Amino acid sequence: MIFKVYFQDFANEVPIRENTKAIYVEAGSIAEVRNKLKDRSYNIEFIQEIKGDFLDYEKASDSYVLENV
Repeated sequence: MIFKVYFQDFANEVPIRENTKAIYVEAGSIAEVRNKLKDRSYNIEFIQEIKGDFLDYEKASDSYVLENV
């Protein structure tokens, strides 16, 4: 499964929508995504599974790069 992770760069940073970034991670569950990213100091806001048409739409975007975690 592919997950889209919305995050801020630093865990102690107050979430501001304009500063939110997103990465794409392949994993079996949300818990696995969190486990893969635990060594990074991200302030994870939201993790969303993407599939079907939404995944196709995201893949067509220039910002779609699957993280190698």
